[in-house]
Amino acid sequence: MGGVFGLFIMFFRIGIFGFGGGLAMLPLVFQSVQDFGVMSYEEFSNLVALSQVVPGAIIVNAATYVGFSYGGIPGALAAVFGVALPSFILVLTTTFFLKKFKESRVLQGVLSGIRPAVVGLIAAASVFIARSSLIEDPLIPCVIFVCTIILIGKFKVSPIIIMLCMGTIGAFACG
Repeated sequence: MGGVFGLFIMFFRIGIFGFGGGLAMLPLVFQSVQDFGVMSYEEFSNLVALSQVVPGAIIVNAATYVGFSYGGIPGALAAVFGVALPSFILVLTTTFFLKKFKESRVLQGVLSGIRPAVVGLIAAASVFIARSSLIEDPLIPCVIFVCTIILIGKFKVSPIIIMLCMGTIGAFACG
């Protein structure tokens, strides 16, 4: 199943089964593009970096990148529509039932089970990104990683400033 319709179906599935936001959905994107046969580890790493730097929702940016890369403008539209449609339908449906079930122990139990799974999905995305970043010369990416953790954890530097600075350093040191 290829082409524009294949991109729509691939991202529709991601939209249905992806919980926890864009970062948690990235492992699903990675597995899907591998199954679809359209992207290498390095390209996926670029997708993740661009999806986070460009304004907007990470998963929408990722869908746009994949869709445009492999289907042009129709592919980008199909991928974005595919990933957004399930959320739109779910939010529309959920708003009707949320007040009625907000005190439900079953719902609270479901949410308690989903939260750790989302943490695991984000950790898996981190492993994919780390793997592709450390393949060739790991010294510069490791230094950037450690500096980023220190700047955010100890000095509370804005993530925007860190992205701009580390992107510039990466361009000069690795480019």
